[in-house]
Amino acid sequence: MFKRFPNRAGRIRKTFARPLVTCALLVMAIVICDYQTASAAPTSKVMAIPAFARKYGLPCSACHTAWPELNNFGMVFRDNGYQLMNDRDSPIWQNPAYFPITFRITPNWHREQTGNQPVDSIPGGGPGSFLVSRNVTQAGFDLSGMDLWSAGTLFKNISFLLLPSSDPTAVWHFESAWVRIDNIKGSSWLNFKFGRFELDNLISEKRFLFLSANGGLYQVYHFNVPGSINDFGIGDNQIGLELAGHNSNSYTRYSVALLSSNEGGVNLTNSVTPGGNPSSRSFDGYMSFSQAFNAGSLGLERIQAYAYVGQRPTFYQTSTQGGVTTQLVGLGNEPFYRIGVAGELHFKNLEILPYFMHGHDSAYLAAGVPDNVPLPMGAHAPSFNGGFVEGQYFVNPQLVFFGRFEKINVGQQAFDSTPGDFGNVTAYSVGYRWYPIMFSRAGLAWHNEYSISKSVGIVPESGDGTGLPPLPFPNSQNVWSSSVFVGFDFDF
Repeated sequence: MFKRFPNRAGRIRKTFARPLVTCALLVMAIVICDYQTASAAPTSKVMAIPAFARKYGLPCSACHTAWPELNNFGMVFRDNGYQLMNDRDSPIWQNPAYFPITFRITPNWHREQTGNQPVDSIPGGGPGSFLVSRNVTQAGFDLSGMDLWSAGTLFKNISFLLLPSSDPTAVWHFESAWVRIDNIKGSSWLNFKFGRFELDNLISEKRFLFLSANGGLYQVYHFNVPGSINDFGIGDNQIGLELAGHNSNSYTRYSVALLSSNEGGVNLTNSVTPGGNPSSRSFDGYMSFSQAFNAGSLGLERIQAYAYVGQRPTFYQTSTQGGVTTQLVGLGNEPFYRIGVAGELHFKNLEILPYFMHGHDSAYLAAGVPDNVPLPMGAHAPSFNGGFVEGQYFVNPQLVFFGRFEKINVGQQAFDSTPGDFGNVTAYSVGYRWYPIMFSRAGLAWHNEYSISKSVGIVPESGDGTGLPPLPFPNSQNVWSSSVFVGFDFDF
């Protein structure tokens, strides 16, 4: 998500300038007019990350609707740098026995089925075997990855977050790691963050309620038109710096981030673990603006506009010695952008989360060729439109039902020879969470979910990336991938 210093700076075209200017004007408008509405009171729904509940002695429902999703009070607390703006914010006033740390993992049983998979007609292969389309199904007990989450204050108005995260085999990486200077010059409009962090997405993929392989990600957050060498996903944490601000109750918020063009990678590569390709020397930009208003008995309503503009390399500077070629740095940067809107709408106990994104890539990224050579005949700059509508119904503070419909359509393929619907995605997810335990020392949720996605001609956009492209037979282009998930999601 972080872009590089372009090898050819002129590559940032007018298509990027317009969303940037629009977001900049919105940000300026907010800073000029701070809506001084009353601070939002805590809602009465579900759970909290225990670390902060232990620190401040608050009920878990103060910051969360359904853990781990934030309500407005929780958003204000986070926007203030994990502070209540009282004399208990600085760690020097805390009990020496307190340490802000939370463990989270989800033992589970799940079943995964993917259709139209190319498999050997004779199991194990061998003479006479050929590929046929079949369903592939697996089921069994399992573990999720684990989060070791710590956040708080180093001093008053100096906050931090550190999140080492592992996959189920205990391969670790730093999901997030940042320090933030809060309330610069005494203003909530000026907060400076530095490190690896989630973008200011109104509908957070890091805090949502879905856990299954197919449902446990927003498909559109990680979508690129098939064939593009772009590796970008707006749901992925990025490395860089952010200037953010908000009014007293976080009804009005903005974020402007400058990010390395390496999809959140470390060691100047495009991967959070060793072995990624080297990043280039450019940078990306992200801007968002959100506004909320109180709809009386219905609840709080919020909308957000956002824009992400960046670049990716199309070839690499190399060094060849002894017949071995080493990639040194990415070159030939070509642009892309993502723009859209999101909402957080409440109708008493029902919450509706709509989201829309328009994506556009350079024709060079789509064709996968260096930008120092002519484009292949008939190459186009691809685009897509996607989004989802998610609903959550809170029966009571300990039971929430949720569902989501998601759709992505490719608007322009890289080449006219590619079928127009190639790469389209349709996904459905439903489930519920019951919280038998809700107190400041620990949390437990019994999670049940079913999700299914259809990908036209491509590997399913599932959370674990399982599946193969279908065989190119007539009427067999759709790959249906489904997940059944039952687990105990707990933190301490």
